[in-house]
Amino acid sequence: MNLVLAVVCDDVRERTDGKLDVIGVYSELSAPGFPAVQARMTVVFVMEWSREETGTQVFRADLVQQSGRRILTIEGETTVTAHVDGRPPPRTRLVLPLQNVVFPEAGAYHFELVAGGDVQRACSCFLSQRSG
Repeated sequence: MNLVLAVVCDDVRERTDGKLDVIGVYSELSAPGFPAVQARMTVVFVMEWSREETGTQVFRADLVQQSGRRILTIEGETTVTAHVDGRPPPRTRLVLPLQNVVFPEAGAYHFELVAGGDVQRACSCFLSQRSG
């Protein structure tokens, strides 16, 4: 599995022509205090699969603190079609809207994506305390 795209954003619109409109990409948030709750956020992962990776593929995305502690886990599966010569490799697009995500403390967070036997560090987000 090759991770082609990984972002944290406000929203995503999936268009009828197959394109994704990714809205409000960010890598930093601030909060008045901690623990902090992000009422709404969307995570997008686009994975490209090799010829050997067909059929049902299980995936897991973990939101991890800089200490290594997992604070959120998303699990699922996707069906990967066989690779066809002359066509691009099969891809899976995961658009994951999340609500009320709790960030226990200020600092760096990142998603780790586990799929196709691979673990890849994906998008990150830094949480800081708002001054004033």
